[in-house]
Amino acid sequence: MKADGFIASKIRFKGKVSVWATAISAFIMIVAVSVASGYRKALRDAITDTVSDVVLTDTAALRLTPELQEKLAQVQGIRDWEPVIVEPGIVRNGETLEAGMTGRLQVRIPEKLARKAGLAAGDPMLSYFVGEKVKLRKFTVAEVYQPSVELDDALIVYCPLADLQRLLGYAEDESGELDIRLEDGFRTRGGMIYKAGEIGYATGLLSAASSYKYSNLFDWMQLIDMNVVAILLLMALVAAFNMISGLLIMIMRSTPTIGTLKALGMPDRGIARTFLRVASRSTALGLAAGNAGALLFCLIQGTTHLIKLNPANYFVSYVPVSVDIPAILITDVLAWCVIMLLLLIPSMQISRIDPAKSVKGETL
Repeated sequence: MKADGFIASKIRFKGKVSVWATAISAFIMIVAVSVASGYRKALRDAITDTVSDVVLTDTAALRLTPELQEKLAQVQGIRDWEPVIVEPGIVRNGETLEAGMTGRLQVRIPEKLARKAGLAAGDPMLSYFVGEKVKLRKFTVAEVYQPSVELDDALIVYCPLADLQRLLGYAEDESGELDIRLEDGFRTRGGMIYKAGEIGYATGLLSAASSYKYSNLFDWMQLIDMNVVAILLLMALVAAFNMISGLLIMIMRSTPTIGTLKALGMPDRGIARTFLRVASRSTALGLAAGNAGALLFCLIQGTTHLIKLNPANYFVSYVPVSVDIPAILITDVLAWCVIMLLLLIPSMQISRIDPAKSVKGETL
């Protein structure tokens, strides 16, 4: 073991307040990263559930032929696709009429529509489709669902595709559009736009990225990311300045020790490395404690949704969290680097200590 490492193992960092400040800063940083990641995931999942990532259409009905499926399979980044019919309609129950949209999957209605129309699971639901002729269809409400994110005022009723094909005169392999879901790495504003262009070129059909329709949500996510960056920088600086004050106090208290080490021939850089090792160990301890607290908070919030939000302002009804391990590790490493770089400032104080004046009696 080198001399600076051996001496560092014998010196105890007494700035407990600085360690706690680092832990609190780390807690806030990790929570901020997790909440931002949760927001991105919740909003993108909501967009995917509503209109998917990329929508493929034709000038007439879209036919999902084997040739089209082969072309889609050759495009990198596509997770899956689903034929969809989107048709405006009117839902009726008794004397109440509510405008709605019929779409895919099973017969499910949003809670907002169920409340206005007085519908519940198991109730019959009359739907009118207005085109060249008014068509009436009777559905049964299988489920009332609560949207995870309030994207807009559209009331979306999910219906079986086969029913809509028969009702609207589509063939078995025809639909109004093809909803394409992308892999997570491409579910960004730029990624969706790029993939929409690539899919349109590969298939020769009309393709549109959902980031165009919901550009306000992507602006919201960008604003969140900017706020997170500001929080990370601020908390890293707070932790760094607290550690600087702790290191300065430790250096001042260890002035006799520093003088003795200088008298024994240890260079200033070696002494500085000794105290930086101690500060580094304390910084890592604070970051670890902050990480543990933040992960516990994410576990509680993720399972209980304890902290609520107003969906009219924040799109979601609770604070979403998503533990992104790579992002957390990067945050920890960058915070540690910023703190250690700033700790070089107080370590310069060591060069000003005169061993002839400081050696009066010392303790490690």
